[in-house]
Amino acid sequence: MKKLMLLGRVAAGKTTLTQALRGEEIKYYKTQYVNYLDTVIDTPGEYTERRETSGALALYAYEADVVGLVLSANEPYSIFSPCLTSMVNRETIGIITGIDKPDANVERVRRWLQLAGCKKIFPVSSITGEGVADLAAFLQEKQPKKSVRKTKKPQTKQVSSVQKTLDTWLL
Repeated sequence: MKKLMLLGRVAAGKTTLTQALRGEEIKYYKTQYVNYLDTVIDTPGEYTERRETSGALALYAYEADVVGLVLSANEPYSIFSPCLTSMVNRETIGIITGIDKPDANVERVRRWLQLAGCKKIFPVSSITGEGVADLAAFLQEKQPKKSVRKTKKPQTKQVSSVQKTLDTWLL
């Protein structure tokens, strides 16, 4: 299973989503520090909101296979900058939480996550369970193996012809 790191502002639903993904009873508690769980890294919203601590999240991202940008479906604005995913060297997905809320605007939040650079976006409700299985199935998918390219040996003819050219110029 891919390890997921959740980033989002305070009260975006990161911890509730973590509980839903792990099949736990949903109960509120305030995340005070970065929680390394078996398949999820749950981060405090303050780390994302504050410039002083947001840089630390880049280091935590090295521990994850996938970074999830979390926005609630009723957010008044996006905390994520356009093209943000270009600075992350991990697969980055968008997660829209709280799609069951009466004031949810899923399409607006989807556009914000697309602007941030997310190619895959998962609308979920941790309370009703809608969409959680789709996200869990994505995390269960096998990761492609990283191929290691073999380096070619330098071609001696090219090196020697370059060397001869340099020798004639220098003489």
